[in-house]
Amino acid sequence: MKRTDMILCVAVLLCIWMLVPIAEIPAACRNPNVADGTTSWFRPVAASKFVEIKWFGHAFFQITSSSGTQIITDPFRNMGYTMPEVWPDVVTVGKETRNHSNVALAKGDPIILRGLKSWGSEWNVINTVVRDVLIYNVPIHMRATYDYIKGSAFVFEVDGLCICHTGDLEGPFNEDQLDLIGHIDVVHVPIGGSYTMGPESAKKVVEQLKPKIAVPMHYYDDKMVLERFLDGPHRARFLKTDAFSVSKDTLPAATEIFIPNVIWYGWEEDL
Repeated sequence: MKRTDMILCVAVLLCIWMLVPIAEIPAACRNPNVADGTTSWFRPVAASKFVEIKWFGHAFFQITSSSGTQIITDPFRNMGYTMPEVWPDVVTVGKETRNHSNVALAKGDPIILRGLKSWGSEWNVINTVVRDVLIYNVPIHMRATYDYIKGSAFVFEVDGLCICHTGDLEGPFNEDQLDLIGHIDVVHVPIGGSYTMGPESAKKVVEQLKPKIAVPMHYYDDKMVLERFLDGPHRARFLKTDAFSVSKDTLPAATEIFIPNVIWYGWEEDL
């Protein structure tokens, strides 16, 4: 192919790429330029800024960007953890049960993003940008008492970090799910083993995603389950508080497991 023909071909492909409707392009944290509708092919990399990740217990997290955008995930009802006062910009719900969907806890007027519709019988498709955060979901299956039911994982691209909240995942991801998820820096992964996968499967998910930070969730205060999850090659950090801040530049060189300090008082309303 001649040089002029090659330049023309690249120009045509680039024009097509920029004209394709955003809804037809699957979001991916590895390609936020496509997902947020930016038309320039190249975009300067922003300076590394800090994101705060706070765990309230169970599957309930708060993610705060450097500009103050706040997202909460799967807010619970009274189930033995301290009930926080939260003023989020966004609430994500990956499971339509009481201890994952208490959106009334959020004060103000946040955007509610539900991973399921029709009372949990079908998946929603979410691919949106709220202020400075790209948010998209990935269909998963969760454990129920006698069956597997639909659920939703969420990915957040914030200040250059890719954070995945896996939801009540029942086992390792398949290849299609991994393609949808993309690159991940921080993962919130359930390890409890009753209504989610157990620690052995959770370790496989960590190996699949290869995050720099893995945060176990959905295990109450079951130290035996936590010990089984920690039994592996990755360094464990037991934090003194329920939150930590991290930027792209301060990620560990190799995968580490962060265990925020959250107290469960031993009483639960329901699962």
